[in-house]
Amino acid sequence: MKIISNRALRAFASKHPAAHEPLQGWRRVIEKNGFGNWAELKRTFNAVGKVGELTMFDIGGKQYRLVAYIRFEKQIVYVKAVLTHRECDKGAWGS
Repeated sequence: MKIISNRALRAFASKHPAAHEPLQGWRRVIEKNGFGNWAELKRTFNAVGKVGELTMFDIGGKQYRLVAYIRFEKQIVYVKAVLTHRECDKGAWGS
């Protein structure tokens, strides 16, 4: 799958250096695989959930949340937000 965009991951990691490795690990798994549907994605990522049309990944032992819109048919992941657990709980990622 292709990620749009890794820039969001790097920007978040520049503010939260401990997030760099977990986020880039997530990126590598996404980019090395193709997921045809939600079930395939869920088999690879246990800590993933759906919020409406968005997908929320727990990253780094649930320290961070990555919110994305996934187009399985096009094999594209659009990163909407990367947040700390606390920011996510406050609804900082929007709808």
